[in-house]
Amino acid sequence: MNLIIRLLVTAVVAFFLTKVLSGVHIDGFSTALVFAIVLGVLNLIVTPILKILGLPLTIITLGFFSLVINALVILLADYFIDGMTVDGFWWAFIFSIALSVITSLLSGIFASSKD
Repeated sequence: MNLIIRLLVTAVVAFFLTKVLSGVHIDGFSTALVFAIVLGVLNLIVTPILKILGLPLTIITLGFFSLVINALVILLADYFIDGMTVDGFWWAFIFSIALSVITSLLSGIFASSKD
């Protein structure tokens, strides 16, 4: 049940972020739901590989390169999803930061309300 709630939170946040950020476009909520699922799969498979390969850069940049990896995963999700477009790397970068912060806050609120 927790996984479904996290997917729904990610989909809702992604859908509403596209209303705020002009460089990221998602056709509808169903596409946002597909985006959340694809993002979850990419975070499960691709992100650990990229973090291992980018570990030296992450250490040198004091963790900043992790944000770049997140933006690259967003661009990869954009490649796989037809109803989503990201206008460039910087839009993916901003979108990934906003998505991470807002979903973390909302997940914290939902987790604390369950206790």
